[in-house]
Amino acid sequence: MRHTIGMPYLPLFLDSEGRNALMVGGGAVAARKAELLLRAGLLLTVVAPEIRSELADNDRACCHHRRFEFSDLDDADLVFAATDDAELNREIAAQCRVRHILCNAATDSQGGDFILPSVIDREPIQVAISTSGASPLLARLIRNRLETLLPESYARLAGLLERYRDQVKRDLPARSRSRFWQEVLEGPVADLVHGGRDDEAESVLERLLANPTSSATDGEVFIVGAGPGDPDLLTVRALRLLQQADVVVWDRLVSPPIRALIPKHAEAIYAGKRRSDHQIPQGDLNLLLVELAQSGKRVCRLKGGDPFVFGRGGEEIETLVEHGVRFQVVPGVTAASGCAAYAGIPLTHRDHAQSVSFHTGNLKAGELVLDWQSMRDAHQTLVFYMGTVSLPIIQRELVAHGRSAKTPAALVQQGTTPHQRVAVGTLSSLHQLATDAGFEPPGLIIIGDVVKLYAKLRWYRTGADAVDATTGWFDTR
Repeated sequence: MRHTIGMPYLPLFLDSEGRNALMVGGGAVAARKAELLLRAGLLLTVVAPEIRSELADNDRACCHHRRFEFSDLDDADLVFAATDDAELNREIAAQCRVRHILCNAATDSQGGDFILPSVIDREPIQVAISTSGASPLLARLIRNRLETLLPESYARLAGLLERYRDQVKRDLPARSRSRFWQEVLEGPVADLVHGGRDDEAESVLERLLANPTSSATDGEVFIVGAGPGDPDLLTVRALRLLQQADVVVWDRLVSPPIRALIPKHAEAIYAGKRRSDHQIPQGDLNLLLVELAQSGKRVCRLKGGDPFVFGRGGEEIETLVEHGVRFQVVPGVTAASGCAAYAGIPLTHRDHAQSVSFHTGNLKAGELVLDWQSMRDAHQTLVFYMGTVSLPIIQRELVAHGRSAKTPAALVQQGTTPHQRVAVGTLSSLHQLATDAGFEPPGLIIIGDVVKLYAKLRWYRTGADAVDATTGWFDTR
């Protein structure tokens, strides 16, 4: 029984090249571990009456098809007891302890001296994850999640840094090195490597090294799409740039779980963007991004959905271009695709809709001026962003221009989040249904025959869905 205070295992990275490792057992567990040991440069000996072919045929492993003998421990630096006999594994571990040899016991983590973690290998980068034996499956799940944040390009990036490490140490004073490496890792050099443009990345690094103060005061703006609300829908690039930011400027459509990912060191500025009540007017906001970047800040402009779909991202980068500010644009899952997918409503379908069009429901002086005539096709899906308040006008104008009042329609509120609510009805009934159920902006409106599929295809169920009488019915009155 362990009586440790704090972590029960000491994480170590062992220089294993050329050390002798003994694997007792030749089954699936032994083969899986042997692959990791051989990659680490260990000299592996396997002892077991039966050895799996992928291990027996590996010319890097010395295999003995016989029963284990305690004399096999004589030359071992590390031992892995990987038989299907728990008692034998414990006996091997006990003998190793007497001989002061570290042992890993497969069937009883408490009987051995160490455990093998779940590993992410981006040579020379390695990340090891352990649950101290509590749940190997959980460790693998965590590894799978982290692997999405560590693409293979990190291995190439590490190789590039290693090639220039001695030169940086020779050419730059100690006080400047940290800033230089930060610029490399968080600036265009790393971005180029991640984009597969390694030669360009090396050229930029050499220019920085030739004149390391040239970009020290250069800021940058990241126009980042935060998606419709579920943080799992953030792109890997969006999350990486968000974590690098000195300042994050966010609006109301950015969900609380995504705002929770804003790094603690970053200044967070709320831009508002509530309907008819902007905390910072758009023109002032554009100039604020310029000012922050020109002061040397790395600015993440975090926008709900996609920056270029009713997100005014184009207006913001126009201002950045006019002032010569460096920027990047990271697309996000737009509300139309995200909310429709989580509601189980395909925007196009071979039997119901061959096209889809996006529209804004924002009113100007109480009016909604759109090309209504182009929306009369029954085989076209219509999506209205920010249309909750203007829904009565949308209903009136579509019917007046030839769209049937019985056209299926849905309103999705807080889509992709645990608070998602969906009202389903017809073009004529949807507003009353949503009003009776207390729906509030912002919301996404989907109009077209594809909404008929909602009752059959809805898959994302939440507590908010369950308590509303707004789900699961289709009104054809």
